[in-house]
Amino acid sequence: MPSHFLSNPSSTPASNPAESSSDSPNDAVSVSSASSRHSEMWNYLWIPFLISLSRELSLAKAQSTPILLPTIPATAPPVGSLMLPGTSYIAASYVKFVESAGARVIPLIYNEPSDVLFQKLNLVNGVLFTGGWAKRGRYYDIVEKIFKRIIEKNDVGDHFPLYAICLGFELLTMIISKNKKILESFNAADMASTLQFSENTNIEGTVFQRFPPDLLKKLSTDCIVMQNHHYGISPKTLQENHDLSSFFKILTTSTDEDDKVYVSTVHAYSYPVTAFQWHPEKNAFEWGLPMIPHSEDAIQVTQHIANFLVSEARKSLNRPPIQDVLDNLIYNYSPTFCGKAGKGYDEVYIFTQPSLAHL
Repeated sequence: MPSHFLSNPSSTPASNPAESSSDSPNDAVSVSSASSRHSEMWNYLWIPFLISLSRELSLAKAQSTPILLPTIPATAPPVGSLMLPGTSYIAASYVKFVESAGARVIPLIYNEPSDVLFQKLNLVNGVLFTGGWAKRGRYYDIVEKIFKRIIEKNDVGDHFPLYAICLGFELLTMIISKNKKILESFNAADMASTLQFSENTNIEGTVFQRFPPDLLKKLSTDCIVMQNHHYGISPKTLQENHDLSSFFKILTTSTDEDDKVYVSTVHAYSYPVTAFQWHPEKNAFEWGLPMIPHSEDAIQVTQHIANFLVSEARKSLNRPPIQDVLDNLIYNYSPTFCGKAGKGYDEVYIFTQPSLAHL
């Protein structure tokens, strides 16, 4: 990717804690999580996804966020996940999402030493940036550096995929456009919606390529995807920005509660990078918002999206050491049930100790 995509943007929209803005025995996928202050954690457990590996996550303050990686046994690759500022945690739905397609997860902490973080990134076969609210500070900087490293891996011949969900999509938009003010306001919190495919869109080689024809049709007619965001980008704004329009092609758009149209799914022209403004993980693994669709069709959407990420990660050439993977798996931690209140995330992984890199 040309280096001009990664130059410093201007300023960012204010973060919104109510916004929920991704073949080796040791393959792994990483996930990032966002959080608000400790007192708000149970209401807002946001998590961006990154593909990377780590064993423990730190107790973060103000703007601390860990990264998480899933790994896949035998025929599947490892993927990493990045956490957001606040008390360090990962929503279990992102972990389950990756695992449902045959991968395992490892967390990677955004505010740990850079050399440790990027050693862990070398243990995975893909990255998933999760949803959240943190659009500034060290978290933004780390996402930008990881994105640049992913592009570099692909440029030297390693097929290394990236999924960016909600906040993850928004951050990529800001980074690639070099404009932290490019995001627009949308009214799409706790909203099920359709996906409208762009005219003459070729879905071959994209996340939708393996969808059965009847399910593809239902995406456009039935509200079977979950939206939960306050920011996004309109098709017009994306297309008029040269850096964005030359990097991404628009696959789908959606409409918010005020009938404003925003870009909901994009796919990179030259890299295995897919970004979603919506939440593919929630249909099957979250129950805390009333509008999350749980129909059989909605569950199939989640599964197909997860399957594509892992199928892309299997193409990676990276083969991390087995013991390093085992030392850093999410299985070294236990999730906490926090869904009794009937809102927020159902389960989260909470990390209260500093990360100890086993590398």
